[in-house]
Amino acid sequence: MEDEKFDVIIVGAGPAGSACAYILAREGKSVLMIERGDTAGSKNVTGGRLYTYALELVESNLYKEAILERAVVREQIMMLSDKTGLTIDYFAGTNMEERMPQSYTILRAPFDEWFAGKAEEQGAMIAAGILVDELIEKDGKIVGVKAGGDEMYADLVIAADGVNSSMARQAGLKKEWNGHEVGIGVKEVIELDPETIQQRFNIGPDEGVARAILGGTDSVMGGGCLYTNKDTISLGVVLSPASLAAQKRSIADIYQDFKMHPAIYPLIKDGTTVEYSAHLVPENGWNSVPKKLYRDGFLMVGDAAGFVINTGTMIRGIDLAIVSGVAAARAVLKAAAPADVGQLYMKELNELQLISTMQLFAGWPQITGLPRMSSVYPDLANEMIGSLFYVDGKLPKRMDKSMLQILRKHVGIGQVLADAWKGFKAL
Repeated sequence: MEDEKFDVIIVGAGPAGSACAYILAREGKSVLMIERGDTAGSKNVTGGRLYTYALELVESNLYKEAILERAVVREQIMMLSDKTGLTIDYFAGTNMEERMPQSYTILRAPFDEWFAGKAEEQGAMIAAGILVDELIEKDGKIVGVKAGGDEMYADLVIAADGVNSSMARQAGLKKEWNGHEVGIGVKEVIELDPETIQQRFNIGPDEGVARAILGGTDSVMGGGCLYTNKDTISLGVVLSPASLAAQKRSIADIYQDFKMHPAIYPLIKDGTTVEYSAHLVPENGWNSVPKKLYRDGFLMVGDAAGFVINTGTMIRGIDLAIVSGVAAARAVLKAAAPADVGQLYMKELNELQLISTMQLFAGWPQITGLPRMSSVYPDLANEMIGSLFYVDGKLPKRMDKSMLQILRKHVGIGQVLADAWKGFKAL
């Protein structure tokens, strides 16, 4: 009934929706957060990292209560050829208090459930296991949602329903994704005892590793990632749909070969798979963020708005989702009238530097989207580095001639220069 009206209805109980609901409920607003899954996080793909600065925007020291896995102390970039692997390992130090804000690996299901529960503690109403069918529009304004046979009304509806946001499409603010804008991700959670994880990755009991991986995907454009959790490892790949179709191999087969790579398998050996999932990942950054993120009575946050950054070495989505949820909540609280929320939301996104951050990395998809980044350059890097350690008792070649010969074997000098120039312009 329209007389049972909320201040805000949030569709989706992920990090963006929960951040927004937490702040609004804490400040006395009536908030209904509707989640399709049986519990918050039950439909999310597990594994990733959270930068704690984002939770600090919601509430000071909230991260200390969060369900986190391991503090990331090793940042790694791995490049795979057919049988070899090259890993760049940056050790960031172990004094956590001196390194705040910090990043932690997380498992989305327990984290999302905890975060939604914290919003509920503040007074938000959580309705789980409910699929929102459509928006309710009246006189050009979004005034509520329909779910099953029920109608629920609010001054503002916030779409926090993820990368395939049906709410954003119904509102006319977002089109269907094109193949070049998203990747198909497969992620597996592999159980290992904590001591084994610590030995294999040279970390302490509360320390973790975040590893970005190039190559190992059978020449399909894309890459992989690995995160160490308390007693599991999150391992996955994200592949280009167009490149995958041209290869005519299933993503499951490519992923299986990836995890069996000689440089990957020893890290997960004797582990037990406890979760296997697939999803779409926004890959085009700022270039695919809708030109307008709101209309009267409606706005988008998180993945629904396309707030994801992937540089090939750094993947950011959860922190940006939380920041956008904070921006939406602040806009609602500052608005003199519901019609003011949209413009205030954009102002808050700017003040929190989310938009400028997205724009800063807008050119990166042109670099990570180079086909050679997934095969040629990892092979080249492995052979070049391998040559530095190779001894067969014969007179070695001069290093400059050896490196030039390896370079020409894999790619022409003109192509390298063209790719470098394209990368420079993108940055």
